[in-house]
Amino acid sequence: MLEDRDYMRQPESHPGLSQTAMVTIVLVVVFGLECINDAYLNTEAESWLALTIYGLKRCWVWQLFTFQILHASLMHLVFNLISFWWLGHFVENVLGRKRFLIALFGCGAIGGLLQGLLMLLFPTTYGFSVVGASAGVSGLLAIFALLEKDSVIRFNLILPVRAIVLLWIFGGISLFFTLVPSREMGVAHAAHLGGLLAGIAWVKLGWHHDYVQLPWEVWWDRLITRRSAPGFANRDQLAAARKNSAAAGPVADDSADVDAVLDKISARGINSLTTRERATLEAARKKMAQR
Repeated sequence: MLEDRDYMRQPESHPGLSQTAMVTIVLVVVFGLECINDAYLNTEAESWLALTIYGLKRCWVWQLFTFQILHASLMHLVFNLISFWWLGHFVENVLGRKRFLIALFGCGAIGGLLQGLLMLLFPTTYGFSVVGASAGVSGLLAIFALLEKDSVIRFNLILPVRAIVLLWIFGGISLFFTLVPSREMGVAHAAHLGGLLAGIAWVKLGWHHDYVQLPWEVWWDRLITRRSAPGFANRDQLAAARKNSAAAGPVADDSADVDAVLDKISARGINSLTTRERATLEAARKKMAQR
C-alpha cells in the first residue's frame, strides 16, 4: 500500500540519542580504555579485538567487526569521528536506526575482509594488524554520495567538492594505494576500498529503501512461509494447480485474492497476513490438494 512506502511515512520519533551519537560515545570510551590498558593493565585485549593475521588464520570472525571500534592514536580517532559525524546523521535518517548499524559495520566488515585477505597473502606489504572505523565510514560516504550526488562537501574542511566527485577521488586513491602500497603502508587503503564497494552495492541493491528486504529477511520469510503453508512451496505450484483444475470457474474467482496474498507474503512475510488472508490461502491449498 502507498502508506507503507518509506517516503510516505511520518518520521519515527526515537527519544534519546541517535545511533550516530551512541556509536561516537562507544568509540571514545573504547579509546579511553585502550589508553588505560596501555598505561596500567598491559592485557592482550587488543590482540584479540584488532584485525590480525594471527586471528585470521584461526578464523576469529569477530575481528572483522571489533577492529572497527579500536584506534591507534588520538588523531586517528579524531579524523574518523569528524567524517563519521557529518555522514552518520544523514545516512541514519535515510536508512533508519537498525539498517544504519548494519550498513556501518557491514561495510566495515567487507573492508576488513579485503584488507585481511591481502594481509594473509602479502603480510610484509599490507601489515600484520588493522584498527579503525574508517572502512565503515567509507561505506557511509559511498551511500551518501550516491544518494546526494550534487551535495557540496568541504574536502579537508576547505575545498568545496560535489559528493559524487569526492567518491571518485577517494575511490581512486584507495584503489591506487591498494595496488601500489609501498609509500602508504600505514593506511589500510584496501579496507577503505572494500568499504566503498560495499556502500555502493548497498545503494545499487536498493537496501536504502526499508521496503526492500535484506537477504536474511528474505530467507527467513521463505522459511516461515514454507513451514506455515507447506502446500505452496512457490507460486509456480499454485499456477500449475490452477491450470490443471477442472473446476476453473470457482478457482478463477479466487485467483486474484490468492495472488494478492502471495504478493503480500513475498513483500512482507507470512506473519503480515490477516486471519481472512490466511483462510484464503488455506482454502486454496486444500483445493490444490484435492486435485
